Amino acid sequence: MSFLEVNFGNDIFFLIFGMLFGIPILFTIIGAFLRKKYKKAANVFFVLAVLYLLVGLGLCFGGI
Repeated sequence: MSFLEVNFGNDIFFLIFGMLFGIPILFTIIGAFLRKKYKKAANVFFVLAVLYLLVGLGLCFGGI
């Protein structure tokens, strides 16, 4: 009955995964909703999403 055992590694994995990809996805959804009325604000949210993803993944600072 391995499904009753507590595994602490999965919680940390989902937390890190949510921080790396959750916020850029949220920014992209907000930008998509703002795109029709506020084009400049939507572009800001799209740029923030890409920058957060690049920095979060470590690609911007030469991460291995």
